[in-house]
Amino acid sequence: MSLLAELNWIYVLSGFAVGFLVGLTGVGGGSLMTPILILLFGVSPVTAVGTDLLYACVTKTGGVAVHGFNKNIDWRVVRRLSAGSLPASAITVLVLYMFNVHSAGSNTLFVVALAAALLLTAAVLIVRRRFVNFYRARVRQPDEQHLRYYTVAVGAVLGVLVSISSVGAGALGATALILLYPELPAGKIAGSDIAHAVPLTLVAGLGHMFLGTINVALLLSLLVGSLPGIVLSSALVMKIPERVLRYTLATVLTIVAVRLASSVLL
Repeated sequence: MSLLAELNWIYVLSGFAVGFLVGLTGVGGGSLMTPILILLFGVSPVTAVGTDLLYACVTKTGGVAVHGFNKNIDWRVVRRLSAGSLPASAITVLVLYMFNVHSAGSNTLFVVALAAALLLTAAVLIVRRRFVNFYRARVRQPDEQHLRYYTVAVGAVLGVLVSISSVGAGALGATALILLYPELPAGKIAGSDIAHAVPLTLVAGLGHMFLGTINVALLLSLLVGSLPGIVLSSALVMKIPERVLRYTLATVLTIVAVRLASSVLL
């Protein structure tokens, strides 16, 4: 009974809508949920990002179980990404703690980082296929030692970006893996990207819990709504043209990014 009393049904419905869109598009929930919390519900940027990180960790865990069962995870890639992202995330949280994460300046930083990450994600959704073909035709595949270094470096960038925006471990991470590991099939790219996102969002989320930027009641409400939404959209994803989904979502993310940026810059 106390659990039901903690639920906010507006947040539950929002979680359902975001879960539904995540299931349709494959784009991480941070690209959708965090802006909704900030723009529609007036949640502070630091709380929206922190809460969304643990939300993403829980929702992606189910995806890891499915991909693991289907042997669609390259654990070598996951280890390399994690070697960069987890320390980078921990250091980012420590820096936020030192500079007072609850200050107005920190909130502005979170909004600007989120807007930039959304614009990058939108660009990736539109040009990824053409960019990957262009890259592969002109850039030689690095040797194994350099490949390891590049993957750790990509992980470090994602660790910082995810910790201050909750965005980046989805479309951006997958695109980096496509460029670095062209021999991996699409299923393993997706599975490895999701498998890496779970420990990253867990570490970043626990760091935000230490910072006091997690709203537990909000988190529970989002999870109650999003999990059924993901399940339902999985049954419909093949009925909607992939190109329509990509361009529609890219347009929405661009509009949201502009709204976020204008809220702090104007």
